[in-house]
Amino acid sequence: MEWIIEHQLLLLIPIVSAIVGWLTNYLAVKMMFYPIQFVGIKAPYLGWQGLIPQKRKEMAEISVDLLLGKLLSVEDLVSRLEPDKISQAIERRLKQVLRKIINDVMQESAPKVWASLPAQGKNLVYARVEADIPNVVEKLVRDFQHNATEILDIKELVVDYLIAHPALINEIFLTAGNKEFPFIIRSGLYFGFLLGIPTMVCWYFFQDWWILPLGGLLVGYLTNWIALQIIFEPKDPIKIGPWNLQGMFLKRQDEVAKVYSHLIERKLMNSENIISTVLYGSGAEQLWELVELHVNDAIERYVAIGQPYIGLGLGADNYFKMKALAVKRIFDSSEKFLLYMHDYADSALNIGDDLREKMQSLSPAEFENVLRPAYKQDEWKLIVTGSVLGGLAGVIQLMYIFMPT
Repeated sequence: MEWIIEHQLLLLIPIVSAIVGWLTNYLAVKMMFYPIQFVGIKAPYLGWQGLIPQKRKEMAEISVDLLLGKLLSVEDLVSRLEPDKISQAIERRLKQVLRKIINDVMQESAPKVWASLPAQGKNLVYARVEADIPNVVEKLVRDFQHNATEILDIKELVVDYLIAHPALINEIFLTAGNKEFPFIIRSGLYFGFLLGIPTMVCWYFFQDWWILPLGGLLVGYLTNWIALQIIFEPKDPIKIGPWNLQGMFLKRQDEVAKVYSHLIERKLMNSENIISTVLYGSGAEQLWELVELHVNDAIERYVAIGQPYIGLGLGADNYFKMKALAVKRIFDSSEKFLLYMHDYADSALNIGDDLREKMQSLSPAEFENVLRPAYKQDEWKLIVTGSVLGGLAGVIQLMYIFMPT
């Protein structure tokens, strides 16, 4: 009877090893993503933040270098925008906004002149401005396209947005690796059981106290390490008989490219975020200069051709004040009408399909950087954590199962 109990306890070793392998891999995956914000005491550094949220700035920079270096060009993207289509998309709302701006600017800079102008005269001013909208929009869009690299900083867009939205970078990685991360967790169970068998054999023959803690430590270490190797190695397919051996993630390049590019287009590099970066990013000053140039040019034409007596009635000071105020109001109100171009811009830019096609053409080594960039240098933390937990499980097993007395 004692012999049977002893051998039953021996069989617990690979079972416990399987549980340890599953638990350490589960924790390793969770520790990659959570918590999103640092939990603990920052000074000294006692606590934890998910590796991916913690490294989001570095990862964003690597992703942008990949996107801009290999896949997308800012000049190419903005060249897809057609001025006449933009004008059609925003025209109705822009007319409403411009009427209010004209009225407000004239009331503030030249109230007497504007009050003395009959309704018919004001309508002529509105009509003249509205008729010129396609012309001004075309000139402004063309100049924007020629100066796109100064005005639109894609790296700033991606990095700043991901820093402000750490949950999004988690979503990107979890979506791209939606088969690999569950595999890491499941594989801990399988490899843990297999690695527990040598530990069981060693314990049967020697029963030295250090065997179980060492076995647990090795299980925690190897289950994490093996899972990562299976996902990312070998990079290039190796043909063994009828099978092609290649890292799981790299083998799914076409599938991953599809879901990754869709998510990037929908949540990160969409027209809403691009326009926000253009209006408020580091290139906003250059955009302001373009707006000022074309608005001033338009006002000069309106005053010279449409209503020359307005310029004389305003006086030089009020005239320049009016132009400056008009530029400011148009720039400040730009979101009110530019939001109407989102649907057209997303369709014209077509970032998702373009990104997918180019990602599918990357080499395996380049494609690996989609999912395994900056956090690669910190993978050892996950493996060491798994090793420590595995070693503790071996100590607990030793103390409470095999040496209860």
